[in-house]
Amino acid sequence: MFFVKGVKTARVTQQRVIYKTLWGNELKDKKRTETALKAGEDRAILLGLGMVFSSVMMYFVICITMVRAYAERLLTDETTCTVLNSTLTKDINCSYNCGSDCWRSSKYPCLQVYVSLNATGRIGLLSHNEEMLDVSSECFYVPKCQKDHTALHVMIQNISEHLRIHQQVTCYHDSSEHQGSILLNRLYGSSTVFHSLFWPSCMLSGGTLIILMVKLTQYLSILCEQIGKTPK
Repeated sequence: MFFVKGVKTARVTQQRVIYKTLWGNELKDKKRTETALKAGEDRAILLGLGMVFSSVMMYFVICITMVRAYAERLLTDETTCTVLNSTLTKDINCSYNCGSDCWRSSKYPCLQVYVSLNATGRIGLLSHNEEMLDVSSECFYVPKCQKDHTALHVMIQNISEHLRIHQQVTCYHDSSEHQGSILLNRLYGSSTVFHSLFWPSCMLSGGTLIILMVKLTQYLSILCEQIGKTPK
């Protein structure tokens, strides 16, 4: 009788040891899983915050450069122009870099293009874009200075011939006539500004979505844990 009782006690003790061992291993696995999930959530939040911060910086840079220049430009009205005259007037001196602390002089021909606005009939000088207008208000295009003056002359001559052949071109002007210049192309058009703001917007939306998804996952996890602890 004492032998049977001792055997039963040993079995119960062994079962308790096995249960504690299994329960301890389960707790360890649970802690490891929670640690791994916590690390993954932290990385995801850092990624989302990094994307949001980068998009804000991109917005800042784009707004103080491109959007500001787009808003300040008056030459926004699109119309059709007729090329009246396209001639090489004079040579303009320039300098090019020939090495470390080395600058040499060269020259390029100034191309003057007179156009007439079909909408109003006003005649004015045509510039290639805003950048060329800021460099020279007289010349249609200012090439990058280089040693070979003949190559620059040939390039400008080809541009002049192209404008003579295609006399009807799309151009941009100021309808209020506060600025008399006329542009052939715009560097900062509405489509350019849109595409420049599109990718930062995507990055901002993606970063915000990642942060919200992580916070939602954490909330649902806490909610499920609370429901599991509620006595039935």
